[in-house]
Amino acid sequence: MTTNDTAKYAGDYSESSFFDKITSTIKSAGLTLIYEALQLFYVTENPNCPMRIKAAIFAALGYFISPLDVVPDFTPFVGYSDDAGAIAIALGLAQMYIDDEVKQKARNKICDIFGKGVLRDLD
Repeated sequence: MTTNDTAKYAGDYSESSFFDKITSTIKSAGLTLIYEALQLFYVTENPNCPMRIKAAIFAALGYFISPLDVVPDFTPFVGYSDDAGAIAIALGLAQMYIDDEVKQKARNKICDIFGKGVLRDLD
């Protein structure tokens, strides 16, 4: 992802569009990808997380939200592979800020949106 791409996709990010995407894609994107995206979302709330890492997270989440992907989301079997790649890169950058609190917030949000029964699929 280039600097121009980062700025473009970070501009596509908003909290409301992020949660709209989460709720509409659980079956096609998969619970693990959504859990990872939620972890990134909660990392951005950490005041100790540097702005450069937050910018990379916003770009990855903006790419996840954006309907304009390298591989369109509706493409069978591989539609979210590019989104997963962007999320994976951001997870690598943010790894030191993903603590038990961030993981629990992500799990709690999944329960809020999809119900507690979904969590067994994460274990």
